[in-house]
Amino acid sequence: MANDRSLWQDCPNVRQGGGRVRISELSRQSGVSVPTIKFYLREGLLPAGLPTGRNQADYSERHLRRIRLIRTLTGIAGLDLSSVREILAAIDDKDLTLRDAYQVLDQALYLDGSETLGREAVDCAREEVADLAEALGWSRESSLSGGEVLAHVLAGLRSLGCEAEVSFFTSYARAAEQLVVSELDLVAAEGGTEKGPAIVRSVLFGVALSALRRMAHEHHVALRFPLNTVE
Repeated sequence: MANDRSLWQDCPNVRQGGGRVRISELSRQSGVSVPTIKFYLREGLLPAGLPTGRNQADYSERHLRRIRLIRTLTGIAGLDLSSVREILAAIDDKDLTLRDAYQVLDQALYLDGSETLGREAVDCAREEVADLAEALGWSRESSLSGGEVLAHVLAGLRSLGCEAEVSFFTSYARAAEQLVVSELDLVAAEGGTEKGPAIVRSVLFGVALSALRRMAHEHHVALRFPLNTVE
């Protein structure tokens, strides 16, 4: 991948000596402790190294890249290891199309809260969200995963006494649609076949969208509710 190379320009030692290093050097380069790397290996999140002796192995740039991916998904994106495992498996599966990989990602990001909210409330919100998708011109089938999350958000707001109409989310939907079109244009520019960068972008652009909303929120809260000054 053309854009993969830039990720490793600050790691020259990994490429020396045939590109293989011991686990202690892998730990130093990645900033992740040896016990944590061994945990990733045991859990199958990280592929095994090249055996060099009893209980010893060498590791390559591929392992460093995978560790950084795991740390990005668990750290910046805040995903649990179970979700990360599903995402990594989708990226590694050569028979899985990019569209199928996106579906795996949607399922990995989905949290079901229907038991705490009440099924009737969620069912009602689900119908309203489906109507919103239809009004936006979106396929009900293709937006099921995100629609479920939005239905739970709507039901959750109402259960806490925060009345909200589904139409309020129309502006959110339009902004999200513009962002997604731009995101998929990047995927198309790469040929539309590289699952790794596409999936990582999908996860982190979602985090970026949340961060930008937070920045805007902080800015406008400060404008509307200035701190009281003491004379």
